[in-house]
Amino acid sequence: MLPSTEDSRTIVAPQPPVGDGRDSDPDHSGPTNGHDGRRVIRVLLADDSYLVREAIAHVLESEPGFELVASVDNGDALLAAVEEEHPDVVLTDIRMPPSGDDEGITVANRLRRTHPDLGVVVVSQYADPRYGLSLLDGGSDRRAYLLKERLHDRRQLVAALEAVVDGGSVVDSKVVEVLIAARVSAEDSPLAELTHRELEILSEIAQGKSNQAIAEELVLTKRAVEKHINAIFLKLGLSRAEDVSRRVKAALIYLAQQPQNGNGSA
Repeated sequence: MLPSTEDSRTIVAPQPPVGDGRDSDPDHSGPTNGHDGRRVIRVLLADDSYLVREAIAHVLESEPGFELVASVDNGDALLAAVEEEHPDVVLTDIRMPPSGDDEGITVANRLRRTHPDLGVVVVSQYADPRYGLSLLDGGSDRRAYLLKERLHDRRQLVAALEAVVDGGSVVDSKVVEVLIAARVSAEDSPLAELTHRELEILSEIAQGKSNQAIAEELVLTKRAVEKHINAIFLKLGLSRAEDVSRRVKAALIYLAQQPQNGNGSA
């Protein structure tokens, strides 16, 4: 069993599916039901580290409602396994063969075109916003971006896997923190015009929270949150969008405009 780290929430932003959410992919019927009637989520794991694959396999095998259908160590094998196993979700590292660079992102974006209803959770060692933006560029539905340290906490890993299968998206809270810190430190950043409360709310928006969830978290009325959000988007020059997925993407794209230093690579 993997050791648990201190709790640092990863915010899940579910998107309501249309119909059963799987109709556009005839080869993908969605999670199946086990003998007890509970759904079983089929997971395909890709990581070039044998130890990581074994550790995650142990977590999934001991977690009710999940089935590890394949475990591979490179992008080519991942794509082949998708065609053979028809998983519900892919859990993949970013850096692995054959490219050794952003292979996981490349595969995730390819799968969006070929298997649009397949969920993908991409993990990275560092909070580099470039990878998150690249992953969400074609849309944030059914996509998650986590730091590798989250894999030590089965609750967050399970929540991310379930979220993307259900059509939602997950953005690691530490990635959001890095983005906001970089923007605030820039002298010419419009974020400097935001109040402390507005910065708090922007952080919640970038993590994918709804207006009601933000109100509950910050102990405000929903109306007050809406007024703050209107002010935030006005100051940042961002058009209003009610869709949570689009709000997450808009916030991340804006926040990541500031070049990042010292974040390393995935």
